[in-house]
Formats: sequence, structure tokens, C-alpha cells
Amino acid sequence: MNKFLLRALVLASVNIAVFADAQFRTRNRMDKLEDFDEQKFSWGFYLNGNRLDYRIVLHPRYGMNDNQNLVTSKESYSFGAGLIAKWRLNDYLDVRIEPGLQFAQRQLTFNTQSNDIYAGGSLTNPPFTPFPLQEKDKVREIKSTLVDIPVLLELHGQRWYNSRPYVAAGVNYVVNLQSNSGSSDDNMQQIFRSTTHNFAWSAEMGIQFYFNKFKLTPAIRGTFFMNNEKVADNATTPPYWASAISTLQTRAVMFVLKFE
Repeated sequence: MNKFLLRALVLASVNIAVFADAQFRTRNRMDKLEDFDEQKFSWGFYLNGNRLDYRIVLHPRYGMNDNQNLVTSKESYSFGAGLIAKWRLNDYLDVRIEPGLQFAQRQLTFNTQSNDIYAGGSLTNPPFTPFPLQEKDKVREIKSTLVDIPVLLELHGQRWYNSRPYVAAGVNYVVNLQSNSGSSDDNMQQIFRSTTHNFAWSAEMGIQFYFNKFKLTPAIRGTFFMNNEKVADNATTPPYWASAISTLQTRAVMFVLKFE
């Protein structure tokens, strides 16, 4: 082995050993915020980045053409922020309520011109007048402002020096302030409608780090809507849009930074 490389490896090993001893040795080690987790109630805030898209179940007639999906979703990245309220149950369990505001913009593409073959109608589907879809008809930019209120049960281990791992799970009540659900216009006027009031479930894992003045928690959270968000188009609207979708559900993966 090259002598220079050998010396570099030895030096790096010594430095890592010294750093590890300084951080994790038990003698002369100071625990930070020792009594913080003994509080019955505590407060904080969080910032997060999101990756959002839709889970789509297509209508077998209007959303599929043989094995081709006629509706596709494009994921997006966004951000949010919120508050934290913690209720300590015992040494291992906490209940958390973390209301927040999430901003999102997603895209749905409807390549549904082939539905013209159903224009004559059937016993179960009324006839409609087909027309050529322009680009503005095919793409829907869906902006959402979500008031997200998760209630999470947190299970954590014992502190390991100045850190503590945890997992959490719970349910969310989510209000979409830009759902357009009350609008009389629909996709014929380029307005995609979805439900205002929604329910979801969430799962989260992370590590809590204790500093002199605060506790910092980086975490990963997944949130998955349980209800169908689709609002049907008006009866006179051709089946190019909402009719092509049976089920539409938001799913999100979040990187969260919590400060308490």
C-alpha cells in the first residue's frame, strides 16, 4: 500500500476515534435539556419540504384505451410550515397535534380524445357532442393550499446521549382551500374541482437531537389520503376529464425539521 495512503488512513482513524470519544464518552459528558421531556405539555414549530403526487384509479371505459392510461399525473415539490403541541403520556408515548399549512401545485394530463368513440351513448352513458381537445383542454395545473391537522401517537426509545429515535403514526384532517368544489363551472371552463374536506393517515420516523437551548428533530413523514378527492363534472360535460377518473387521492412524502 502507498505510504502516503497508509498515513492518511491512520490519521483519519485517529481523528474519528478522538471525535467519537469526545462525543459519546460517559465520563464528564453533559446531558443537554435533561428535564425537557418531563414536561406534561410542550410547544414548537416545524418547516418541511414536500414531494406530492396523485394516486389515480382510472375509469375502465373513459380512462383506459386498451392497456394505455389516458390520464397521467406529474409530481411536484413544495413546502410548508406549522406548529407543534405535545402532550406527554409516559416515558415512551406522546400525543402530538401539528397543524400546518402546505402549498402544492400538481399537473394532470388528459389524453382522452379517443373517448369520442363513445359519443353515441349507451344504456348507461348519455350521448355527448365531441370536440377537438386543444393543449389548454388536456392539461390541468392544480394548485392547492392545504390546512393539514395531523394527530400523531409517538413512540420513542430512551435517550442515547443527546439523541433519541422515535416513530409516530396517526390520522389527518385536511382542508383544501383551493378545491373549487363549490364552483358551478367545471373542466369545460378549465376548472378542475376536488373535495374540500379530506381525511388521511400518516406515518413518521426521525431522531431527536438535544442542544443547549432547543431540541431539533429531522424526520421523514408519509401522508396518504383515504377519501376520493374527485368531484364529478357537470352532467352536460363530455367524459374527457373527471369521468375518466374513478378515484383520485393525494399522497405526499415530507422531510420535516422540528424545533422545540
